[in-house]
Amino acid sequence: MSGVRDGAEPVLARRTTGGAGRRPPTAGMAPGRDRPFFGRPWIDDPYARALRTGRGPLYLRRLTSPNHPGDTLGEGDLLPLDVERWCAAPDAADARVLDRCTGPVLDVGCGPGRLVAALAARGVRTLGIDVSPDAVARTRRGGGSALRRSVFDRLPGEGRWGTVLLMDGNVGIGGDPVALLARLRAVAAPGSRLLAEASPHDVDERLTVRVEDAHGRHGRPFSWARLGATALCRAAGPAGWTVTGRWTAEDRTFLELRRPHPEPRTAPRTADGRRALL
Repeated sequence: MSGVRDGAEPVLARRTTGGAGRRPPTAGMAPGRDRPFFGRPWIDDPYARALRTGRGPLYLRRLTSPNHPGDTLGEGDLLPLDVERWCAAPDAADARVLDRCTGPVLDVGCGPGRLVAALAARGVRTLGIDVSPDAVARTRRGGGSALRRSVFDRLPGEGRWGTVLLMDGNVGIGGDPVALLARLRAVAAPGSRLLAEASPHDVDERLTVRVEDAHGRHGRPFSWARLGATALCRAAGPAGWTVTGRWTAEDRTFLELRRPHPEPRTAPRTADGRRALL
C-alpha cells in the first residue's frame, strides 16, 4: 500500500527503520504531543515496522473532516489497516480477483506482495510497485517482482499492461481518485482492465491522514481518499474508464473497469461517395 508520491530510485537501496529507539525522529515532536513524529508516510513511519513484523494494529488517523481539509479534527478518527491480511496468503476474495487477471499485471501499491507472489506462482507476468522499501523487500522475498516507485513516476511498460490492480484501499493514493485513475489509464493497454477494491461503505471522502500505531507513534500527514462503489463508478468515467463489473466477496467490494479501445478512424468520402485514402 502506498499513499504518497516518492521519487525513490528503482532499486531497493536500504531498509528504513521507523521504530522507536532505532533512530531519532526526523521531524522533532508532534505538535501538542509527547510522542515521536516520524518521517515520510509509508516509509519511515510505523507502517515499515508493521511490515517487518507482519502484525498491527495499525491505523490511518483522520486529521481533517471529510471533503473539508481546512476543518481540523484534533485527534480525529482511526481507520484500521488490515496488516495481518495483507501479510498472509491470498484469501477467497483475493482469489476471485486473481482469476480475472490477464498478464502482464501491474499491482499498484503492492504492499507485502501477496497478490504479486500468487500471480507469479500461476505463471502470470506481474510487477508490484510501492514507495515502501520494506514492502518491496517483502514482495521479493515472497517470490514476486517489485520496484520501489510511485505510480506517478515513470513506470516500465507504460501503455502495455493488460491488468492493473488497485487493492486494499489504494484508490485513496494521492487524495484525488480521478487523477489516479487517469494516470492508470495512461499506464494500461487499450482494452485492458483495472480491478479496484472500493470501500465497503457508501463513502466519498477526501482526507488528510497519517499512519499511526497503537502507541500513538505516527508519520507525517498526507492526502488520502475513501470511495465506495458508487463514488468509484462516478470517478471512472471522467478518467476514461468504463465500469464492466461489480461484486462482493468476504465483505469486500470490487469493481472491474475497462479501458476502451480507441475508435477506428473513418476515411472521409469523396464527392462521388467513395472513401478517400487516408
